[in-house]
Amino acid sequence: MASRATAVVERLARSALLPACALSGIVVVSGFFFPAIVGSVVSGRGWLVLSLLFFGTGLAYLALLPVDPPTADDARPGAPYLLRVRHLSWRNWIGGFLARQDPVTFGVPVAVLATFFAARLAAPDRTVVAVTTAQRVLFREFDWLFLGAMFLAVVYALFLLVGPWGSIRLGGPDADPDYTYPTYFAMVFTAGIAAGVVFWGPAESLFHYASPPPATGVDPRSPAAAVAALTYASFHWGVSAWSAYLVVGLPIAYFTHQRGAPLRVSTILTPFLGVDGLDGAFAKLVDVLAIFATIGGVATSVAFVGQQFLAGITFQWGVAVGGTGALLFVAGLVVIYSISAESGVQRGIRRIAGINLGLFALFALLLFVVGPRGFVVDAGATALGRYATDFVAMSFAPSSSWVADWTVWNWSWWFSWAPFAGLFLAALSKGRRVRTVAFTVVVATGAASVCWHLLFGGTALAFQRSGRADVLAAIEAAGGSEAVAGFPVLAALPLSRLLLFAFLALIVVFMVTSADTSTLVVSILATKRGVAPTTGSIAFWGVLQGAVAGAVLLVGGGESLQAAAVLTGGPFAVLSLVALVGLTLAFRRHERDRPSLRAQLRAVVTALSRPGGDE
Repeated sequence: MASRATAVVERLARSALLPACALSGIVVVSGFFFPAIVGSVVSGRGWLVLSLLFFGTGLAYLALLPVDPPTADDARPGAPYLLRVRHLSWRNWIGGFLARQDPVTFGVPVAVLATFFAARLAAPDRTVVAVTTAQRVLFREFDWLFLGAMFLAVVYALFLLVGPWGSIRLGGPDADPDYTYPTYFAMVFTAGIAAGVVFWGPAESLFHYASPPPATGVDPRSPAAAVAALTYASFHWGVSAWSAYLVVGLPIAYFTHQRGAPLRVSTILTPFLGVDGLDGAFAKLVDVLAIFATIGGVATSVAFVGQQFLAGITFQWGVAVGGTGALLFVAGLVVIYSISAESGVQRGIRRIAGINLGLFALFALLLFVVGPRGFVVDAGATALGRYATDFVAMSFAPSSSWVADWTVWNWSWWFSWAPFAGLFLAALSKGRRVRTVAFTVVVATGAASVCWHLLFGGTALAFQRSGRADVLAAIEAAGGSEAVAGFPVLAALPLSRLLLFAFLALIVVFMVTSADTSTLVVSILATKRGVAPTTGSIAFWGVLQGAVAGAVLLVGGGESLQAAAVLTGGPFAVLSLVALVGLTLAFRRHERDRPSLRAQLRAVVTALSRPGGDE
């Protein structure tokens, strides 16, 4: 009955969403390409409403399209089963939601978030000082922990690529993947990167160009500083960063698909606690930390990315939307990603990830075609060479304020996102070989991130150096906000209006693909073991993320909350080491006598070298 009622509601919603998308799209597209005509008709916050309506109704319509065959994904024990959502009737939302929540993993994160904002309102200065002091101590005194854990993660990933354990098929030798490889890559990449790649793509290299890393010994705003800037941007967003997801996600995947452990972040402790011990206090603490890190990290990202989107609206149409506009943007995002999360992996999350990756590739191609290709290729190639030759030196840079503020902060941020990204990766990886998982998460996604930063960052540097666009002056005029960095760059390019339109779409879609995944993951972690989250659970956590983002915009404290969330990267850096020890013990105990990649290649060459071996 509940499924039939849900189908009716979704059908009615689709019939309303499609014309709304078409009508708002006509106005928005016309406004981009004929602003002098349409600008006199629509002004002020109307552009924000129409832009959100266009992007939101289009994505929601895609999310609500039925699958063929419908709901067959719930019938088999793969990723759709692990990430399923139970659709209860509307009147059972509250009762079904409350009855399914784990009192610890649900109640503690909510209480911690409420306490944080209460402290922020009652004693804002003391709260900021406390969080800042904790961050300074962690990043300055324990920088060796983050640097060492991340380097070990890269080394472990490399070993999985070439070693014997890479041949392990998650779920057993007969397990089949639940998704095609392009779909698998799209969901892994878009869930784990969020809009940070759009936010920092044109900005980070510029900051390093203006204030180069001390270890490079180059002069600010020099040609050498441009290469160093691209090198360090690539380092912070490349294989090291994505390795944090692998060392958390792969242990969850192995113990879930091979050993029958539940889909929980605390599953990384299976070798030490046993499957039955995952209901204990220490395991619950790990899941609570994962929920807080996810909500804090994603909510602050929603708030900061909202500021970037609004900066684009202001840049294009010269209108200020104010605080009300910011809240309106957050509310629109909440509706979009909650619908996507509620629709499930097979529908909204998978489809929007595909749209996201396609738009990302199209934007990058257009930027390469119309941008300063010569500078991007030359400086990018030199930066890649430096990245490869100086990788170890950058990974173990001596302690300094710069290293703490940039490299260690970035590593902590990636580790704090690793629980939700890793759990999602684990669910998707059934039927994949360990080698494929390692290649996808570390090599393929790292390459995509690096190429983006070389392309967009290189374009921004080329324009800054030539005077074609003074991006650093625009950032300074905006009070130091990185959110405005991309818009002067795009305005200086041919096809600027098309690129700006695609850029704003990327901001929305990238944020949706991470927020819908985080909403689903948190709903699973907060629900009792062995019970699927309900539509009410999705709605609660989706709205809570939006409420936290709105509170950040209204009362401030975004930097403090982000810092508090990033601080959880410390415990998860330690837990990643524990997870690797446990996974290695499990591999040695259960996965003996597996051939390495070298041995497999040698066997292929030997077979082909025999007479008739190529027949």
